[in-house]
Formats: sequence, C-alpha cells, structure tokens
Amino acid sequence: MLNAEIMVQYGLVKDWRSAGFYETENHRQIGRAVRAGLGSGRLIAITGPSGVGKTVFLHRLQDEIASENKVTVAESLSVDTHRTTVPTLIAALFYDLSREKEVKIPSQGEKRERELRKLVLRFGKPVALFIDEAHDLHGTTLNGLKRLMEVIARGGGSLSVVLIGHPKLRNDLRRPSMEEIGHRTDILSFEGFGEDARGYLDWLLGECSEADTDVDALIEPAALDVMAMRLNTPPQFAEPLNRAFEAGFRTGQKPVTAEIVTATLAPDFDDLELRLTRQGYSPKVLADPFHAKPSEIRRFLSGQLDAGRTRELADRMRAVRLAL
Repeated sequence: MLNAEIMVQYGLVKDWRSAGFYETENHRQIGRAVRAGLGSGRLIAITGPSGVGKTVFLHRLQDEIASENKVTVAESLSVDTHRTTVPTLIAALFYDLSREKEVKIPSQGEKRERELRKLVLRFGKPVALFIDEAHDLHGTTLNGLKRLMEVIARGGGSLSVVLIGHPKLRNDLRRPSMEEIGHRTDILSFEGFGEDARGYLDWLLGECSEADTDVDALIEPAALDVMAMRLNTPPQFAEPLNRAFEAGFRTGQKPVTAEIVTATLAPDFDDLELRLTRQGYSPKVLADPFHAKPSEIRRFLSGQLDAGRTRELADRMRAVRLAL
C-alpha cells in the first residue's frame, strides 16, 4: 500500500485492492453458464489460477443468485478442504437449509441422507452447494458428491454443486481415474484479463483517483501498456503499481513513465515455479503423480536438473495439460 504522501502527490484516494470487482465478458459468460446449470442438478467446476479473482466472483455470484430467489444457495465453510468429506458437506447443507434454531444432523449415514432428501424437497426449488478451494478435495469426496446429487434427484429434489479451484481441479477431473465424474462435470475456465488488461488498468486508476482526474497526468499510457502486456491478474498489478509510483515520487516524476515501470517490474514474477503454484501445483503436489521426489521437482523448477530428466518431466506435465 502506498503511503499518504505519495497518494496525495498523485491524487490517489483508495488502495488498489479496495477498488471493487472488474467484470469482463468471460466473467459474464461464466455467470450465465452457472445459472443455466443450477436448475438441472449439474456438477459445475470453475477453475482459474491463484489471484485471478475467483473468490470475489464467487461471492458476488452467490449473492446475486440468492437475491433472485429461484435457487436456494448453500456453501461449505470448511477451512481444511484437504480433510473435507461428503459428511462434512452434507452437514453444510443441513446448516444452510434447516429452519430450526438447533440443527440436528443424524449421525447414522442412511438416516442422514434420507433426512437431507426430505429437507431439499421441502424447499420446492433447486439447491446449489458452492465449494471454494475445491482443488484440495480428495477424489473419493468428488465421487461421493456425484452420488449425493443422484440420491437427492431420486427423491424428487435438485442439488447442483459448484466447485471453485485452481486449474489442478480441472486437470484432476480429466484424469482417467476420474472419468466417471469428469464426463458429468461442466468445466468453466475463469481466465485472467487477457485483452481486457488495458481496460482494467484504466478502470482501476479511475476508481482509485480523485473525481475527474486525468489518468494520463498520473502515469503515461505507454507505462500502462507495458503492464498490460506482462501482467494478467489483480494481485499482479497491485505491487508493480506501488513500486512504480514510489519510484516516481522519489525522482519527482509525474506522470510516471514507461521507463520507471519497466525498471521496477520484478524479473522473476512469472518464473516456472510461480506459474505452477498459481495453478495449484507445489513441489510436494507435483512429486507423487510424476514419480519424483520433491527435491527433484525443485531442481526441475530451478533449471538445475539434468536435461534428459527435465525433458521427461516436462513431457509428462504437458500431457496432463500443465501450462509450463
């Protein structure tokens, strides 16, 4: 965050992270696709890299769907998604659907599912369960969700599940071992700004500066062009903007120039390890499916592994659609 003196110098009145949500056509398309699937008991996966704005989008979408009052919205609040099981998610449905002050969830499995089926049917409209950080869910949990949706449908109700997670979720659902559930899942890609990056920067500067401010007087259009070509998500823009305005303030430069922006952009912001981390793949996560030790994966990521093994791992990763 910029200090007050710098913000006054450049007429900035708000931190970049407080600007709000910038909606692109990709976001609108995903919103329409989710709404279309909720009434028919669909399993939907929204996947995108870390920092792209999935969680903010998810909360907006949940609020909008709830206000339309055509679908009952439920969500899992479980923090440790690694250990989240189907009974945990069933409990989330009981808590959000029950009208009782003291929610009573049967401990016996058969009775629990039958009571949930009655609860869903009592609402008389489709139910949608939203699960964030779903890339951490175990495969057995994902398969159990499919079975739960079938149980609800068999009782005359409608349960849709919306999974939100890193691209790892998409890749996991496409694995042969997940074929049964993967073929039944609508996978939607939540993308970065892409061609909308320049428009986002204009919007962001306008939102965070004083009314009627000429943005070109704060930072040169060419400087914003440099950022738009290299960056793609809100967090990626925030810190470089801070560094550029700090450098401009130190040198008395207003507007901030393209040269300042180029000099302050971190050279390693998009190295291989960071790209894979944003997709949900840490060295530990990568090790098991590729039959490698975490230390070997770290050498691969840092370019210190021998050429033959590097090619072998790279080919395997590309085969499962990792973006290297």
